[in-house]
Order: sequence, then structure tokens, then C-alpha cells
Amino acid sequence: MAQMKIEDIRALSPDQQDDVVLNLKKERFNLRFQRATGQLENTSRLREARRDIARIKTVAAQQRAKKK
Repeated sequence: MAQMKIEDIRALSPDQQDDVVLNLKKERFNLRFQRATGQLENTSRLREARRDIARIKTVAAQQRAKKK
């Protein structure tokens, strides 16, 4: 999965955002496991996944604040 763009994240519904975050957390867990066993080839993907999660959570928080 490539880095997510802000426009793409904003186009998602809150439920879809939650699903994407869940999938990214699972991917991050698997990547950490691969790194621990020495099987991880693309080490930068860990950082990208972590930042994608933060990006989605930030947009979700902005959208919640905007509704209030």
C-alpha cells in the first residue's frame, strides 16, 4: 500500500477510516514481526505505515472538531 494522500483520506467515511486504520495496524504488526525474524526487505514501510495511521487519525480528529 502506498502512502495515503490527505484528499483520499478526507473522501473516506468515518467507518472506512476506521477500517483502513485497523488494516494498517495489522500490517504494521506483521512488518514488526518480519523485522524481528530478519525477513523484512522494505524497512521504510514500517515508518510509512506508522505515519499513515497518524495521518488518518489527525484527519478524523479535525473532522470531529469541525462538526462541533
